[in-house]
Amino acid sequence: MTVKINKTNAARLLDREKIAYRLIPYRFDENDLAAVHVAAELDEPVERVFKTLVLRGDRHGILVCVIPGDGELDLKKAARASGDKSVAMLHMKELLPVTGYIRGGCSPIGMKKRFPVFIHSSCMDFETIYVSAGVRGLQIEIAPADLVRVTAASLEDLL
Repeated sequence: MTVKINKTNAARLLDREKIAYRLIPYRFDENDLAAVHVAAELDEPVERVFKTLVLRGDRHGILVCVIPGDGELDLKKAARASGDKSVAMLHMKELLPVTGYIRGGCSPIGMKKRFPVFIHSSCMDFETIYVSAGVRGLQIEIAPADLVRVTAASLEDLL
């Protein structure tokens, strides 16, 4: 039996841009939204499962960092990449109104507005990587160069 997967805004945007991708469903746990859990569910190395973090810079406002699932974002490096003096994680209650996405289902693709996106350069070590499709329980498998192109991202050392 085939499971019907509903297209997300991120998937529709990739379709519009004619970018190849696969939607990969997984079982999510409301109490464990960590990328390590997602990687285990996908049976993939956590370095290939990238998490999307939304921050606010002191000079340029909202920015998006996409880093390996087991990585810890270096705020100084994120600030340097964005041209800010300092950056801080966006408050949870601001995530949905600012991006259109919820925690555990935040995709770097198809946010309400286009924000500067910075992707950790290790993404290029893989033929494809995984990022959230915009809802909990669904990942997009995509070539890193295509993700960079569709998000107009910069490759940076963010860890």
